[in-house]
Amino acid sequence: MNARLVSFGHLEIEGEMYRKDVVVDGGTIRKRDKAPSKALNNKWGHTPLTAAEEIPWGGQRLIIGTGAHGDLPIWPDVREEAVRRGIEIVALPTEEACKLVKDLDADDVYAVFHVTC
Repeated sequence: MNARLVSFGHLEIEGEMYRKDVVVDGGTIRKRDKAPSKALNNKWGHTPLTAAEEIPWGGQRLIIGTGAHGDLPIWPDVREEAVRRGIEIVALPTEEACKLVKDLDADDVYAVFHVTC
């Protein structure tokens, strides 16, 4: 899957430009719905990734692009749910996360990409 952080707030996946956080669920790309996590926004200054969101749990590995500067908070319940499901979490700045999916078939990509901070 071809994905790259073009610049702060601009993510390109398979030739399509995204300016909002996205979720890749076995090749299906959708906007990240932050609403279930918004209540924790004031504590962090960012909306953290929580297990209340629709996390793409379909694979053996969940890749989390934590933003241009790696500042996306990941709530502990995400890691706890991953352990419960036997899924490895790889969380790193979005530019690096994009490199991880480069050699993967789109159907094998389960990821959350944060496009800012």
